[in-house]
Amino acid sequence: MTWSSGELFDLGYQHYQGPREGRMRARKAVFANGFRTTLGLGRGSLAKVLPILLFASAMAPAVIYALIASQVTELSDFIPDHSDYYQTVSTILILFSAIIAPELLCPDRRNGVISLYLVRPLTATDYVAGRWLAFFAITLLLVYSGQVVLLVGLTLSAAEPLDYLRDNWLDVPRFLGAGIVVAAFITTIPLAVASFTNRRAYAAAFVIGLFIISAAAAGIMTGCEEHGDNRESRRDGAAAERCEPLTGDAAKWFGLVNMFTVPMHVNDMIFGVESEDQDSNRVADLPNIVPIGWYLLLTAGPGFALWWRYWRTSA
Repeated sequence: MTWSSGELFDLGYQHYQGPREGRMRARKAVFANGFRTTLGLGRGSLAKVLPILLFASAMAPAVIYALIASQVTELSDFIPDHSDYYQTVSTILILFSAIIAPELLCPDRRNGVISLYLVRPLTATDYVAGRWLAFFAITLLLVYSGQVVLLVGLTLSAAEPLDYLRDNWLDVPRFLGAGIVVAAFITTIPLAVASFTNRRAYAAAFVIGLFIISAAAAGIMTGCEEHGDNRESRRDGAAAERCEPLTGDAAKWFGLVNMFTVPMHVNDMIFGVESEDQDSNRVADLPNIVPIGWYLLLTAGPGFALWWRYWRTSA
């Protein structure tokens, strides 16, 4: 009989003696990975094209307004200010969030690696918070960048820049606060939708369709009928005064249906201005608590759904 022989090697295994960062280190890693994924960092050049194009599109209005204000002084009074900027770029911001947000969640679910994340010490809450904060940080950077460019342009174009800053310095905390409102809204809804599908295209299409359908529905339910001759109304500029909503007094409630304008109602309250949008003006007739509560519901509700989706996965 032959006996198999074996050898014993001392490889010098030792206990880990380095720093133990624990749960916080895992949280930071999820946040950093989400931040890089949003910008397309660490991937091919094609992955960076779309974020760059969307970022440039959101910045373009502020740059154009600043250039016009600096070159054509006579038109400075007609250039949208800080209270109007978010309304101007709202469509671009929605497209940005609808297309980019699914990149943070759908690949992990489709590739089946979410279970590797959701092991101790990392929890479902840590994963969701890290992804949400990463995208929120990018969105906040995007909305603030345009406001800063607009502020610099309006200041430098003023006859007395220091006097302009002294008279309008309150716009800075206002657009900072309004930026948080806008960024939180357009961050939460696309991420919540993406948590229920493995396909990025489906999530993006659903979010874009949701906003378009809500705007169309609000337009139908708050549509106006004009009394008298329409051509005469347009000629004398009294069309708005003769316009009566088809739904009567309920039109101010139906104006809340338009999801594009949900954060804009709060934005107008922060700046203390009246929007030129007809639906927003009707909503302004409601008590302030109504549009604020509606905003919180449409932000906190999808946020809870996002957390619940991953909590149930890890349970």
